[in-house]
Amino acid sequence: MAKEHSGSPKLLHLELKKRRLTSVLGVSALCVVFYILGAWHNASLDFAAHHMVVINETAAASAAGEFPACDMSLSEYTPCQDPKRSRKFERRMLIYRERHCPEEEERLRCLIPAPPRYKKPFRWPESRDYAWYDNIPHRELSIEKAVQNWIQVDGDRFRFPGGGTMFPRGADAYIDDIAALIPLASGSIRTALDTGCGVASWGAYLLKRNIMAMSFAPRDTHEAQVQFALERGVPAMIGIMASQRLPYPTRAFDMAHCSRCLIPWFEYGGQGAAAGGYWILSGPPIRWRKYHKGWERTPEDLRHEQDKIEALARRLCWTKVVEKDDLAMEKCITPLPEEGRGELERWPERSKAVPPRVRGAVAGVTAEGFLEDGRRWAERVAYYQRLAPALAEGRYRNVMDMNAGLGGFAAALAALPVWVMNVVPAGGAEVADTLGADWCEAFSTYPRTYDLLHAHRLFSLYLHRCEMSEILLEMDRMLRPEGAVVVRDEVAVLVKVQGMAEKMRWRTQIFDHETGPFNPEKILVAVKTYWTGGAARDPLKQ
Repeated sequence: MAKEHSGSPKLLHLELKKRRLTSVLGVSALCVVFYILGAWHNASLDFAAHHMVVINETAAASAAGEFPACDMSLSEYTPCQDPKRSRKFERRMLIYRERHCPEEEERLRCLIPAPPRYKKPFRWPESRDYAWYDNIPHRELSIEKAVQNWIQVDGDRFRFPGGGTMFPRGADAYIDDIAALIPLASGSIRTALDTGCGVASWGAYLLKRNIMAMSFAPRDTHEAQVQFALERGVPAMIGIMASQRLPYPTRAFDMAHCSRCLIPWFEYGGQGAAAGGYWILSGPPIRWRKYHKGWERTPEDLRHEQDKIEALARRLCWTKVVEKDDLAMEKCITPLPEEGRGELERWPERSKAVPPRVRGAVAGVTAEGFLEDGRRWAERVAYYQRLAPALAEGRYRNVMDMNAGLGGFAAALAALPVWVMNVVPAGGAEVADTLGADWCEAFSTYPRTYDLLHAHRLFSLYLHRCEMSEILLEMDRMLRPEGAVVVRDEVAVLVKVQGMAEKMRWRTQIFDHETGPFNPEKILVAVKTYWTGGAARDPLKQ
């Protein structure tokens, strides 16, 4: 056979195949090396506290591409409960105190500053009893409510003695009185709603009994009462029972409470209590025979008011359990829909158990799917603790899940010293213990009230609803200095989020999915840097 010469097509073909194979092997080897290096690479994000100097607003605004700082006069700005805007609305049924969000052209495009001497809040459980004065520089409540022992100024901090208008012996003793009448310790009561909460001492002291209370109060009844509650690490939000339905799902609470909240219940009542749950009322008109002179009302007026409340309760299928001393209690016995029947498990088993309403009541959700969701989030949270060690170290207290789904993220955190505000965006499935919200609008909270925000597929959900920057600016408003954000989404979405977040003085890093680099879903972890505003400018001199 003739010998192949060096320029023959067959030899050239073999040579090309060798080169191609060498290139493929070389690229593969590089990929493996970089993957190993990436896997061993520690997160560069720093979660330690770094209190820095005051940011000059003018300098910040001039920084290339950055969002400027707002004026210090907006340090406590609540867009949808702005006292200035509320004056435009009618006072009938307290409509002016409800949510009224600014139109698009009215929305701020700046970063809400922290007060000049802002400090990292006390850790839980110390935060239940103390808060830094510089973080909420308002003495009004300590003066106005001095006799009732709500709050005291103690040097550079506030102290919360646990007093209240209707519990002069303290919240703990008041809760003991309730526990003597209904089974607080059995685990059957886990969620509670506190109407007109003051500084949320009732909710704060329920926590040690494994009962989680959602406290709410309007923006301008007492200066910053909800802000104090959140600074203490107690679940709370701005809200009022008036013409609008409360944002909580039906049958969400095992117990509802009103301590001198002064709500005309026969007009607005009946929202939120679960079947089998309790409604507790103390203050006017209860025990009117003893207190009518102090309340400066006639016995006839108070008796008539109580009669109307009890008539409403009967129409709602509530039954009166007991009236003793300053307390009256009703029990909700409204029949459940067929698909939602069945008792909830007792706490703590409830956090992992399939709730009755999931069994056919929530479209697209099965019992098996619910349990699988819980297992999936347990794995994800374990991974988060490696990416953000501060979560495992107990440095976060107030946590929000901005797209909570079935609540698996919160359930996976149940063993940590945190509480989670579960939020389901408008149009999502209504599940117990979740709150409905539209992230194209501001949330009903004060600035700097959350330590950790979690957003699973939130930005993909809102791609065509509103600007990404609007959601990120609201997240920045809610987030405390040196707080963290965890965003799960497609990598293309995360790159856009990262670019915008870095214009807001956040430090960011994108990580692979917990299952590895080939999953298209990635995780962005961000930390809001510490910075504060200067003195507020006088608007009369501008």
